[in-house]
Amino acid sequence: MVSPAPTRSRPSSHSTPDPAVSPRPARANPPQPHAADHPGRAGRFRLDPRTTTWQWSAEMFTVLGLPADSTRPCTESLLQAQHRDDRARTLAALERAVTTGRPFAFETRVQRRDGELRVVVLAGEPCYGEDGTVVAVDGTCLDLTAGRLAQDGDVVTALQTEVVQLRTAMASRATIEQAKGILMLLTSCSDQVAFELLAHMSSHTHRKVREVAQAIVDSASGAAPLPEDVKLILHDACPPPRRS
Repeated sequence: MVSPAPTRSRPSSHSTPDPAVSPRPARANPPQPHAADHPGRAGRFRLDPRTTTWQWSAEMFTVLGLPADSTRPCTESLLQAQHRDDRARTLAALERAVTTGRPFAFETRVQRRDGELRVVVLAGEPCYGEDGTVVAVDGTCLDLTAGRLAQDGDVVTALQTEVVQLRTAMASRATIEQAKGILMLLTSCSDQVAFELLAHMSSHTHRKVREVAQAIVDSASGAAPLPEDVKLILHDACPPPRRS
């Protein structure tokens, strides 16, 4: 099981608790068609590390080959759906995402109840609370089997591109979240205002938001000085206190 993190809970009417936390049953979703009928289908998931509750999209059940009307979304269900040799790696990736905020994207195998083996990519990205701790892990489970079996170069290339884009998006979002936290600390502003400040600096410096965010993170960590155009706008937003 993924260890709970000391963060605020984000309750949802669609959340389903892990059996080790609560015996309440999950809300049933309509049964879904077999994933083989929908090559490349991607399911979405969300993990709340404090309560260890999971939310799965209808497609998530389909990709894993699990019946939505009798499966409880939880860590154990996710692991049991995978090939036994891949379970430890999946659990370790979830643990790192929760405890260290490290995003992940890796290939694993789904072992269906009828014996069929599917190849999928699991990708997850931590989401941070106002105090900088991980409050959720959002992710995707993408079925790559159709491309692998067909050996179709175009299909494989398209799927590989999608995985790269997922990894890039996760890395960019993590950097933006870190930069927002730094701005919130410097200006005592809210999460939304911090993002608006990032967007403002982006539009006035002709840089992408992720580039501005990376510059702020690099400056805060001492890796690189803050660019002058970004520094000027940031100085106006949070000028140094006047001495009395």
